[in-house]
Amino acid sequence: MKPINIALVDDHKIFSKALENMIVSNKSFRVSLIGDNGEDFIEKLKNTNSPPEIVLMDVRMPLKDGIETTQYLTDNYPDIKVIALTMEDNEESIIKMLKAGAKGYLLKDINPEVLFDALETVHKKGIFYTDNITQNLLKIKTEEKISNELIATLKTTEKEFIKLACSEMTYKEIAEKMFLSPKTIDGYRDSVFTKLDVKSRVGIVLFAVKNRLNV
Repeated sequence: MKPINIALVDDHKIFSKALENMIVSNKSFRVSLIGDNGEDFIEKLKNTNSPPEIVLMDVRMPLKDGIETTQYLTDNYPDIKVIALTMEDNEESIIKMLKAGAKGYLLKDINPEVLFDALETVHKKGIFYTDNITQNLLKIKTEEKISNELIATLKTTEKEFIKLACSEMTYKEIAEKMFLSPKTIDGYRDSVFTKLDVKSRVGIVLFAVKNRLNV
């Protein structure tokens, strides 16, 4: 079976080398490209005859960070799948990476088995939601029929709230945008959490991205 082509984009060269050694120890994968940052990676990608199938992308990098680079790949190389591999475990970074097109989000302290599982899953199914980040932040209903039924239960104002929740606005700013009180917005948030069976704002974004809501 042909190994899956992996690219690494990280400005920490020691970590990048250690990660490369770990990946190539598994015959199911090969590392075909390494970038020191997003700008360096994009330049190398344009000149390679062996583009990666999956990119392990750091979030915080100089010149062009992981969010910008992921968005560039989504727009210009949609067949390349991105998995964030980072120390950034805050909600804002997760939301931005998912909105940019990342198919998974992993922390750098994961064990090799989880990483290999993520690579295999993204390669076969296109998305990886079973890592520690998403397990702790949400429980998402994935069956299409259930999702459609859930969407049908949402009120117009709740859909507007979801759209704004997928932005960088604070809940206070969302309240001002919708000309509602913060208390009313809290009610919408709690209602949406219950209907979608999610536990955080990240859960809302994941649901919206997965179900192609206009966010």
